[in-house]
Amino acid sequence: MMRAIALILVPLLTACASIGPRGSGVEIAVAFDRDGERGASASGIADPATRRAATPDDPARIASVSKLVVAIGVLRLVEQGKLGLDADASTYLGWRLRNPEFPGQSISLAQLLSHTASVRDHDDQYAIPLGGSLRAVLADPNSWDQRHGPAEGYFTYSNLNFPIVVSIVERVTGERFDWWIRREVIAPLGIDACFNWPSCSDSAVARAIVLTQHGKAVRDDLHGRRPDCPVVAASDGSCDLTRWRPGDNGALFSPQGGLRISARGLARIGRMLIGGGMIDGRRILSRESVEALLAPRWTFDGANGDSEHGMWCRYGLASQQIATSARGCRDDPGLPRGAWVGHSGEAYGLRSGLWIDRTSGTGISFITSGLDEAPPRGRSAFTAAEEKLFARGVALGQQRP
Repeated sequence: MMRAIALILVPLLTACASIGPRGSGVEIAVAFDRDGERGASASGIADPATRRAATPDDPARIASVSKLVVAIGVLRLVEQGKLGLDADASTYLGWRLRNPEFPGQSISLAQLLSHTASVRDHDDQYAIPLGGSLRAVLADPNSWDQRHGPAEGYFTYSNLNFPIVVSIVERVTGERFDWWIRREVIAPLGIDACFNWPSCSDSAVARAIVLTQHGKAVRDDLHGRRPDCPVVAASDGSCDLTRWRPGDNGALFSPQGGLRISARGLARIGRMLIGGGMIDGRRILSRESVEALLAPRWTFDGANGDSEHGMWCRYGLASQQIATSARGCRDDPGLPRGAWVGHSGEAYGLRSGLWIDRTSGTGISFITSGLDEAPPRGRSAFTAAEEKLFARGVALGQQRP
């Protein structure tokens, strides 16, 4: 069976050889199982200024895979009895969270994490500047679906859900999100990663992948030092983080996409999930929490959400189940048969992914950068660049019996 998969993948990899980042950019893939790494590859330039070659240990702004890490942190708080997935989120925020068109319908953490809370993005309003207020952003009717209420369970992918989630986290912990999640999730996993750079090590900062488009740096051109302002600056240009107040603005450290992490770091998260919440003898989540995280809470039936042309067909708590083979779905990038779940990322010329197959107990993580705003599509709803790295990751996984 494994040999047959490998024979299928060889011509696919050959056909895809010319598909990749144009100009500066990277292609990194890691294959793993619960016990460790099965194989890894890296090519391209992580920093165009120094021509530093990319490695699987180099951190990048991983985009929406960040949401999965936020959800792991939320479930740790649920296990500690500090949060309830199905409780009214207003209880934790200290103010009434409601879709103004459906004021009688409460909104839960589970709905926020699964994009069924009727929250909607517009004009990147989820990037709230320092000094801004989440509550003020949500007072805008355009931040809500005016036709579908939360009780309907209608799915539309929305980044703004995660600043709400993190505002809740900050309210119940009393801590700044970036420091809290490093202590409670990232450090226990044994990963050198951070949200928006302040809590990463000096060595991680020195290895940052510079994200580029059309040959120009668009994010994380750090020159070996942390940015002067690690958040969206205030309207007057100032960046005084002593203005932070727990829960006022959960968007500050970009929970929807601002995690800086390497492909190897992602693989450790995947290993923990395959291990039912355990990694290297340390328990991060209970088995029940892992199941709650990865089990689908929404399934596309053709009319109950926006699948974005077949990309979103099943979704859990910040986790996407792919290769569903359902009518109207194009979420299979050419994977071997299994139970694939994880999350993808897309921003600033980067595509990323962390995916595990719960059937075989294996997984892949990948990062590719330097892509145009609209890179060539693949045979599925994923881009051709992503399909290439899916194939490479699966092939790398065949290196060890």
